[in-house]
Amino acid sequence: MSRIGKLPVQIPPKVKVEVKDRDVLVEGPKGKLNFKLPRRTSVSINGDQILVSRTGEDAEAKALHGLTRALVNNMVKGVSEGFVKKLEIQGVGFKAAVQGKNINLSLGYSHPLNYPIPDQIKVTVEENTKVTIEGPSKEVVGRVAAEIRSYYPPEPYKGKGVRYLGEKVVRKEGKTVQ
Repeated sequence: MSRIGKLPVQIPPKVKVEVKDRDVLVEGPKGKLNFKLPRRTSVSINGDQILVSRTGEDAEAKALHGLTRALVNNMVKGVSEGFVKKLEIQGVGFKAAVQGKNINLSLGYSHPLNYPIPDQIKVTVEENTKVTIEGPSKEVVGRVAAEIRSYYPPEPYKGKGVRYLGEKVVRKEGKTVQ
């Protein structure tokens, strides 16, 4: 058996899990998520636990078994606790602001960058340079953070750009005159 796939997923109180055909619906205080099961996997609810099983013993079935269990676990954790990613902006004049359903980024370009905030995602900006992204879906929170960072990734010479909180940027030495 898959080491990850055989572990049961605990359902916390206030979280409701429902299985309809090949769809898993999870609802909790932070939001609602749904997931279509990949082929060769099945999910059953036993009391306050979710059990994931597979049909077959080949490598693909084993891989899908562990993947499905991890995705269901992330859904349950997301609707109960939520996921958070933090970004920090470094550079003179670089800043961010939330305006309605958009985040407005000034990153040294000739124009401001407007990034539309997806549904169920909450973005807050502190001190114009610290961006916090929260939501129930680990995938969407990570994608939003990666897309915002991709507008101006940290560069190695001056260290300017958008980086994850605590990310270390290896600095390079510039050219020297001989």
